[in-house]
Amino acid sequence: MRVLIVDDHPVVVTGCRALFTSDPSVEILEAFNAKEGHRAYLQKHPDVTVVDVRLPDLTGFELSRRIRKDDPAAKIVMLSVSEDPAYVARAVEMGVQGYVSKSDDPRLLAKAIWKAAAGERFVSPRLAKATTFASAAIKASPLTQMSPRELEILRLLARGERISEVAAELGISYKTVANTTSMLKSKLGAKNHSDLVRISVEIDLHR
Repeated sequence: MRVLIVDDHPVVVTGCRALFTSDPSVEILEAFNAKEGHRAYLQKHPDVTVVDVRLPDLTGFELSRRIRKDDPAAKIVMLSVSEDPAYVARAVEMGVQGYVSKSDDPRLLAKAIWKAAAGERFVSPRLAKATTFASAAIKASPLTQMSPRELEILRLLARGERISEVAAELGISYKTVANTTSMLKSKLGAKNHSDLVRISVEIDLHR
């Protein structure tokens, strides 16, 4: 089994390797940002890809969207420091196979990877329980109201990038970004750019 780990923290990649050191049937591949991860996926075709939600260049949601666009059958497990039920719900809604918190027992990540490889889904029990009892909060969260592309545009705008810079970063037209920004303001009830930044900070998307 080939497992691609996309995470910008070397200690996480090392920890993932350690989970499978005693199993020679598992090969661990690594990438430290979303663009490297996307390239590695297309070149190596891993059986399971573990994606950090927060990457330095794109969100894990956007990377997952790009991978699934190229390969709808891709098996993805999300790994995150965020335990916000809205993040879990968003990931499940996107069709990823698993979601595990970085504060969970590492053995749960190994379990999620094996489950994903077998075509099954796995959310760490603690997060699954929290998500079940937070349905109202999840529905109200801006996170679940946006597509992965909208999330990425919001994150980049909140980092101070201009519309032209966002367009160049994502490889889309200026008009697309401008129109999406207007739609985001309407969808999220934001009066101006500052409101969009505030919302990004509130859902911890701005880093």
